[in-house]
Amino acid sequence: MKYDYLIVGSGLFGSVFAYEMTKRGKKCLVIEKRSHIGGNVYTEEEHSINVHKYGAHIFHTSNKKVALFIRDFDCPNKQADRNNDTRRKENNKRCGASIRHTVISVI
Repeated sequence: MKYDYLIVGSGLFGSVFAYEMTKRGKKCLVIEKRSHIGGNVYTEEEHSINVHKYGAHIFHTSNKKVALFIRDFDCPNKQADRNNDTRRKENNKRCGASIRHTVISVI
């Protein structure tokens, strides 16, 4: 198979770049040495709490374009869903799905 882009790493830049290029009809091959995507902002769920595996990462922006871009991933406020475990788990699955589909190969 022929690709338009080879992307090394599925951290924030690699994942977002692959997502944007895929939306534009390009074929991307993303290679990742870890067993997960997301780079250093990767989280794992422990006791119904999302824990940052590589340390705390907080995202803030006052840029409206950036805020609207983030909303495209349909990532709800996990804190607001803390009391509804089933809804939160479904939302978390949906949140990562947009990025996960672009990662073709994990090596």
